[in-house]
Amino acid sequence: MNEPKFDAIDRAILTFIQSNGRAAYADIGAHAGLSVSAVNERLKKLQNAGAIRGYGAILEPAAIGLEVLAYVSVLIDWSVHNEAFLEAVMDMPEVLECHHVTGDWSYLLKIRTRSNDALEDVISNRIKLLPGVTRSQTVIALKSPKESAVLPV
Repeated sequence: MNEPKFDAIDRAILTFIQSNGRAAYADIGAHAGLSVSAVNERLKKLQNAGAIRGYGAILEPAAIGLEVLAYVSVLIDWSVHNEAFLEAVMDMPEVLECHHVTGDWSYLLKIRTRSNDALEDVISNRIKLLPGVTRSQTVIALKSPKESAVLPV
């Protein structure tokens, strides 16, 4: 895959808005050396290119009661079950991320829940009951000294 054709100004805007998503166009422009109208045009271009997926607040999980973070590796026995598995996990709000991975496992899930009991319910009563799931392994994070959605542009 070819690297996207973004110039230094595009990269400056992308870097800035990842940490300052609510910034006014004038502030973005001051950071990137552009006028408000030029920032507006650049942001439209970046959105149309698919570089900006959306905007939203970054919440503190513990502050809203989501204190358990776990990574669950899942093995699917036949690739015919992949589509049903993906459809099901896309509908589970506790599953924050789903990655198709190499190695001994089919998928790696990032899950947040309010308690260990809630985590057990998601794994035992929802994920493990999906067609094709033969095995899972769970790792619970005790602390997360670094957790970021900011990408190195």
